[in-house]
Amino acid sequence: MPADPAPLESTGPQDVIPATAASLQRGTLWVLVVSNVLGGVAVASGFAVAGLLAESISGSTAMSGLVATSTTLGAAILAVPLARLARAQGRRTSLTAGYLIAVAGALLSIVAAQIDSLALLLFAGCLFGSGSAANLQSRYAATDAADPKRVAGTLSMVVWATTIGVIVGPNLTGVGGSVGTSLGVYSLAGPYVFSVVAFSLALATVWFGLRRLQQVTVRPTTLARQPLAVTFKTLIAIPHARLGLLAIASAHAVMVGLMSMTSLHLRHHGASLTIVGFVISAHVAGMYALSPVMGFLADRLGRIPTIAIGIAVLAAAMAVAALAPSEAHVLTGVALVLLGLGWSACLVAGSALLSSSVPTDIRTSAQGLSDLTMGIFASIAGTGAGPILAALGFHWLAVLCGLLLVPVALLTVATRKTTGESVGTAS
Repeated sequence: MPADPAPLESTGPQDVIPATAASLQRGTLWVLVVSNVLGGVAVASGFAVAGLLAESISGSTAMSGLVATSTTLGAAILAVPLARLARAQGRRTSLTAGYLIAVAGALLSIVAAQIDSLALLLFAGCLFGSGSAANLQSRYAATDAADPKRVAGTLSMVVWATTIGVIVGPNLTGVGGSVGTSLGVYSLAGPYVFSVVAFSLALATVWFGLRRLQQVTVRPTTLARQPLAVTFKTLIAIPHARLGLLAIASAHAVMVGLMSMTSLHLRHHGASLTIVGFVISAHVAGMYALSPVMGFLADRLGRIPTIAIGIAVLAAAMAVAALAPSEAHVLTGVALVLLGLGWSACLVAGSALLSSSVPTDIRTSAQGLSDLTMGIFASIAGTGAGPILAALGFHWLAVLCGLLLVPVALLTVATRKTTGESVGTAS
């Protein structure tokens, strides 16, 4: 039996036979879009009930946010080993492993609900975060064989695919409860059944879809494993990569910090659950639905200008949130839409900038480090947001989140001046 072809590595389009590069990229993009839709459904289905399940098991509202924190930390921590696996065995193996771990996390979440174990639920949340890590890695996988002039646009299409999942997933909550009950599962854990199924389908899509796409000649990797500390030193020594890393992490921290407290703020000031749901849905749409527009801007205007646009939009979101009266729910909704749009611009442009700025031999390691940093920043912001809201209120939370934008704004200006270029299609 002939051996399987060499694994697809993130070695860039120059390592793929030119005649097959276009077809490889088209096929890869479709596989990743489908897997991201499925992964988004899986993540959103479980995430929608995680807090309620934690509250039910623990009997404490204060404990309800712990599962979200454990999931975020799990996604951050697992990003690094998954990136290393991608470097050693290829994207196909890495993404498959990520979704497989997430399946285990969803199953253990159901078990935790059945035996009323908060500790097991938190551990399961960490494993469940692997699904988010795999979805995030998919955006980088899409660029492995992309035209250098369209890296941001290609990446943004995979980000856009998440829109479908995060809209469909929460709407399966009621049905999931009924399905769970019919299977003898606690109703609040029922949506995790959909997570198991969707993650399994994403796993199969990547495993079988990328295998068919690997009928090309790719230079096999013989590079030694890159220590994370060495990757970090190399990355921060490259101005464009350093900016990309900080833009992604800062935008994510600002987004999580404000968004995580918006529902409480709205409810505390008379908003109905319908209004809360509409505001959060509009925010999610801002995050994902226009990501192809952000990719177009990054490829045409340049990655650094697009990051600057993202920072400006995030600053506007913080200003609206800080100045709007507490009962002005429409203005809070406007702030959340702007928050999503600014996050999208920084994520897409920052990811493209980082990915195309680092040397080939550390690219996957740098991408994993980026997702790790992104998750750590978000965990810190999300953990601190609650006490700040309780002590100072939503308006001051917006002000403090806005201050997080100052370092990346200064670095954007400094990088532009130092390099003397806008970083368009070249990097």
